[in-house]
Amino acid sequence: MSVSVSMKVNGKTATGNVEPRTLLVQFIREHLGLTGTHVGCDTSQCGACVVHVDGKSIKSCTMLALRADGADVSTIEGLAKDGTLHPMQEAFREHHGLQCGFCTPGMVMSAIDLVKRHNYKLDEKTVRHGLEGNLCRCTGYHNIVKAVLAGAEAMQAKGV
Repeated sequence: MSVSVSMKVNGKTATGNVEPRTLLVQFIREHLGLTGTHVGCDTSQCGACVVHVDGKSIKSCTMLALRADGADVSTIEGLAKDGTLHPMQEAFREHHGLQCGFCTPGMVMSAIDLVKRHNYKLDEKTVRHGLEGNLCRCTGYHNIVKAVLAGAEAMQAKGV
């Protein structure tokens, strides 16, 4: 039995028929073809699947697509505007906050939410604590933390 689901994804209406047990991450990747949202662990431990639902970061492997019916969903593909990277994406690039890049979309999406929840006021301890649900197997997190702090400053300066 399939059911219809409809939501805005990166500002565009997205609809589809899904099995009731379809996860949001599956809908995003398999139905919409947006593969920037990664599946890393299938147990909600790694954070590679983080997206924003109605402005808040969630692990899309923990949410059924049906629960997002009518929601506003943002993925990593929706951050850049007119060919210009989002300030957090640019900060990750400039501060080498990535290596293999697998965790990067989830890290960036989590970092943006972290910045907004803390009204741009972050320190290293807050960033490290805020990203505890995001795992990176390549780095020691030092450059990720630097990137998030720089991204927060750039977001504030640009009013994002």
